[in-house]
Amino acid sequence: MMMLRRLLRKRWVLGVVFGLSLIYFLTSTLKQEERTIRDRTLLEVKDSDHRIPWKVRFNLGNSSRQITQCRNSIQGKTLLTDELGYVCERKDLLVNGCCNVNSPSTRQYICKSCLANGCCSIYEYCVSCCLQPDKQQLLERFLNRAAEGFQNLFTAVEDHFELCLAKCRTSSQSVQHENTYRNPQAKYCYGESPPELLPV
Repeated sequence: MMMLRRLLRKRWVLGVVFGLSLIYFLTSTLKQEERTIRDRTLLEVKDSDHRIPWKVRFNLGNSSRQITQCRNSIQGKTLLTDELGYVCERKDLLVNGCCNVNSPSTRQYICKSCLANGCCSIYEYCVSCCLQPDKQQLLERFLNRAAEGFQNLFTAVEDHFELCLAKCRTSSQSVQHENTYRNPQAKYCYGESPPELLPV
């Protein structure tokens, strides 16, 4: 113990400790700066024709494909949307996760409560409407433009259903002044533009 104290009192030992601390500080700072620069360049789109290699696969409604399990929107209190675009009441959900297509209330690709701009008042209808095969071009245009601000969110999306689930969730585009919906009646949007701004 006494030997360690004497060693720490020597100036050259203190100089070595200070030098190593300085080197550690500088390398950490430079690495942080490199990460910041790399993150900024990821968000910049240099070429307008540059297409991002998105992993999204669009299901064009091929009914010959046998589905044994379905993913669904899960969160709805009374309504659910399955990955085939069917909207059903929770009581009509089958054990495999698909909506019971034989139920009179089950509908496919329903856009009830959706406006022309692609904003809907009910989340499940937004997802179902978004899953329509004719919405593929609209969604691909959005994906190619999403590189600027939403790349991290939408690169994790792997198919049409996951894209619609993510797109229909409310986002910063749905709100004004960070605490009020732009349009409280139609806040779930799959379209290219945010909800219409309603007068206060």
